[in-house]
Order: sequence, then structure tokens, then C-alpha cells
Amino acid sequence: AHVIELDVSCPSFLGHLEFVVLESEPYLPFCFLDNDWFCSKVVVTTPEGDTVNFPCYHWISGNERLVFREATGHWSIYAEGLPQIMKVDSASDLPAEVRFSFTKDLEFKFTAQSNSSLESLASHYYFAQFHFTHDLHEHHFFLEYVEKNWKEDTFFGYQLLNGLNPMMIHRCSKLPENFPVTEDMVKASLFGKNLEAEIQKGNIFLVDYKRLHGVTANVIHGKQHFLAAPLCLLYMTPEDKLIPIAIQLKQDPGEDNPIFLPTDSEYDWLLAKIFVRNADFAEHELNFHLLRTHLLAEVFAMSTLRNLPMVHPIYKLLISHFRYTLQINTLARQALISKNGNASVGGPGMMEFLKKAVASLTYSSLCMPEDIIARGLESIPNFFYREDGLKLWDIVHRFVQKVIGHYYTCDSDVQEDYELQNWIKEIFFHGFLAETGIPQSFSLMTELVKFLTMVIFTVSVQHAAVNNGQFDFGGWMPNFPIALQQPPPTTKGQCTESTMLKTFPDINTTVNGMAAVYLLSTQSTDYVALGNGYQDHFSERTPLELIHKNQDVMKKYNFEIQGRNVSLPLSYTYLNPNNVENSVAL
Repeated sequence: AHVIELDVSCPSFLGHLEFVVLESEPYLPFCFLDNDWFCSKVVVTTPEGDTVNFPCYHWISGNERLVFREATGHWSIYAEGLPQIMKVDSASDLPAEVRFSFTKDLEFKFTAQSNSSLESLASHYYFAQFHFTHDLHEHHFFLEYVEKNWKEDTFFGYQLLNGLNPMMIHRCSKLPENFPVTEDMVKASLFGKNLEAEIQKGNIFLVDYKRLHGVTANVIHGKQHFLAAPLCLLYMTPEDKLIPIAIQLKQDPGEDNPIFLPTDSEYDWLLAKIFVRNADFAEHELNFHLLRTHLLAEVFAMSTLRNLPMVHPIYKLLISHFRYTLQINTLARQALISKNGNASVGGPGMMEFLKKAVASLTYSSLCMPEDIIARGLESIPNFFYREDGLKLWDIVHRFVQKVIGHYYTCDSDVQEDYELQNWIKEIFFHGFLAETGIPQSFSLMTELVKFLTMVIFTVSVQHAAVNNGQFDFGGWMPNFPIALQQPPPTTKGQCTESTMLKTFPDINTTVNGMAAVYLLSTQSTDYVALGNGYQDHFSERTPLELIHKNQDVMKKYNFEIQGRNVSLPLSYTYLNPNNVENSVAL
């Protein structure tokens, strides 16, 4: 076989190129050359210097005419300093192969319409008691549990490990300078033990919402809302219960920024926890959910579609992990995360906050084994997100290692794969835009395996961990308030039940928030579970055997998790492999 590169020049500007037509004419019969030829791609350089790629990867034989369009999609800037997105005006402009199936489209629209009928919940929703009588099927037990326990310190601590946002908590090896907690303040909470000694033993933990400091709070329906940037200290009790022991609502200590304690009056302490839960909502939805799963998934999907042909093994490995992602993100930008939004962090504050979040977006924080160690959480008890997540990271890693080992025999195979090198280069330049530790190229097979594991884990396991429980934890608004109407308290002893009720969002904002989290927690019937999308793309015997074995391992682990959950007061089911969708599809 031999390779021919043909240059064809065109003297006039052709305008926007939609497609390319290739025609082959058969050779004369006396010419003994083979008539079949394989076109890998057509690259057009426009007079302005732009490059347009038309991947083909198709045999053309005899008298054949082939029409193919640009399969790539263009990068577009969503906001300066954030990962870039696909240039598309609406979901209907997306190419057919990346859009929702008919089933998914129908069900998504139906759920969204049902959500507008959630407005009628307002009549069932007696605001003073937060009593809400709408039975929501499988979520019902969970909502009742949350309604009953949302004020409890142990449930507050539980959620920082196994709730919607297990990403903020870390072990506290030294009190921050701007959080002057004294021994006397926490003596009662520590059952008389010494704070410094408990820090040394590794029993003290911290959540610090400093990225919210200085972020502009939103104006919703013409009314100014408020945000705190709290610090919260927690203690792991001898009974293995994590409880909050001190909360400061703003970053700068001072007379008007008291440290709230469990020994304060009931509503002082409860309101302090409510401000922490609202800060957690902002970090969760914008940083750990939107930025670190949805927007990164779009970068990975775009680079795959632009740089890897369908015959490439890494295209085959990844493409099922991007099912529906470009459409769900396009819809989200039009509605859920539009410029005004319904949450405390919306409008101008949303972009301010996202830019701060990007600064913390490092490669190691996207690799779960490294992130757990960096946060000092290797041995904290009852941390099911860690248990299940690390197990799934390991399963994915072993599968990727075997598949890559089948196609790449040594490091130089990786180095010489120019399509793969272009793929990672685009991810680096369009997705990370800063010093994050993300590679710009691959020189080792081990680097490639780790990076592919991170990509698959991020768009499946990590997304499930921060997405699937949104209605469970957020359907009862006081537990996960979307927005707050009063500023953080500046003194102790002034807060009553009435202050708390005035602080919560109004009915419209609440119902809109509930509708959104319900929509995002509703699985469609054409859902694909982790590990089940590969068969459509691989055809060789070895990869198919590896896929089958991987599915068996997933089934076994699913069974183990179900066994563990039987003895828990609240099951942790978000990372059961059966519940982990293969892609960011919601």
C-alpha cells in the first residue's frame, strides 16, 4: 500500500463549506493499478487561513460518488476563562448523531411539562410548616426522612460525606487564621476533650466556602437575595458520627461575624446551618456539577468528535460516554443556567463564581484516588462516596488498561499516534486554559490509561454522585435552599422561627427549584448503565471479551453494594453501577 497526498487549489472563495463531494473514476483497463482507494480525510484551508476538517475514513471503489459533511463542530467561548463549548444556537441545530433519541426527547419534554404543573404544588405547600402532600413515588421515603431529620446535626454532617456534595469536606490539620475557634467554644461539643488534641488525632474536619467571598448575590423577581461564605468546623465523634461544632458565616472575623455554636439558641444555630446549606448548594450546582462534570464532558466530547475517526480505538472506547451530552448542555444553557436564574448565585455572580472555581480545577482533583488523599479522607468512617467511587475508579482503570494494551503495544505507539496527540492538545487548550497539571501530550501508555480513566469516571461515576440525589436531598427545600432572602445574621440571640421563615426563598423560587431538581433526577427509559455502551462500537473478539468481563465485575459490585445498604438507616445507592448512567445525559 502507498500513501498519496493530493493538493487541490481553488482560486475563488467558496463561502461557508457545508460538505465535500469526492468522485472516483475507474482507471483504464490496461492500467494494472488497483482501482480501490481509501480516503482518510479532506482538509480545506480557506483564504483567511482557517482549517476545515472533513474526516472520511472510507473506501472508494469504481465509479463512486461520496458526499460527506464536516463532522467536527466548532469551539465557541461560553465566557472568558471558562472551558469552551460547542458553537450551536439551539438543540435543533445539533447534528442528528449527537441528539436525543425520539424516546429521550419525548420523555424529557414530558417531564419538563409535568414540572410546570408542579406550580400547582404551591396550593399543597403550607409554607409555615413546610408541609407538602405530593407523593413522588420512589423519592417519597427519602423525602420523609429528610423532612424529619434536616434540623439534626448528625444529618448535616452525613450530607457532607454522602449527600449531593461530598467534595468540600477535608481533614483539618490546623485551624485557619480567619476562623478563631477557641477551646471554650467547643468544649461541650467535644465532650470535654481538647480541641488541639482532637485535631492531632485527625478527628476534626473543615468545610470552607471561601470561593463565595465577594460574589455578587442575585436579584430574583426584583428582590435582592443574599449569600454567605461560611467556614464550618466538624467533629467525628467516638460513635463515628460527624457533627458540626462551630460555624462562622463570613470570611473576615469580627464583632459583626460571630462564631455560631450548637450551644446557642435553637434558631441561631439552625439559621447558621441553613446559610451553610445554601453555600453548599452554590458550590454543588455550579462547581462540582456544572463545571466539573457537564462542561468538562462537553470539552471531552467535542475533542473526540473533532480529532478521532470512528475507526480509532479511543473513539470506540469513549463515544458511548458522550451520548446526549451536547444536547443536554445546550438545553441547560438555554434554561437552567441562563444568565438570570433562580438561585442565590445567578446573574453576574454566576460567572464571578465559576471563574474562581476554574482556578481550583486541577488534574489531581479530578482523579478520585488523589483527591481523597489530598483531602485527608482515606480513613474517615461511613464515607460511602469514597468506598464506591474508589472501587469504580479501579474497575474502570483495569478495563481501560486492558483495552489500551490490546491496541498499543508500547509507549512509542502512543507517541506516534498524531490523532490522539491532537485530541489531548485540544482538550488542554479549550478545556483547561491554565496550569492545572492536565497533560498537553502523551508520551507513556500509563499516562494515557490514567487520563482515559479520569474522562470516563468524570462523565459517568462522578456525574452520578453529584446528580442522582438532587431531588432526594433538594426536594425538601429547607434542607438545600436555592436562595435566601435575608442577609446572614450579625449578632446572636435575635433569631426566631419567623426570622428563619423570612430568610427562606419565596414560593415561586422554591417551586421552580424543586421542578429543576426533579427534572434532573428523572431517569429516561432509554437510559444506559455504566459499561453497557461499548458493544455497538467494537467488533473484534478480544475487546468484546473484555467488555463482557467488565460487565460481570460491575454486576458483582452492584450486588455487594446492595448487601451493604441493607443495614444502613439511609441507603447510599447513587454509585450502584446499575444507577450510574454511562454519560452526562441529564
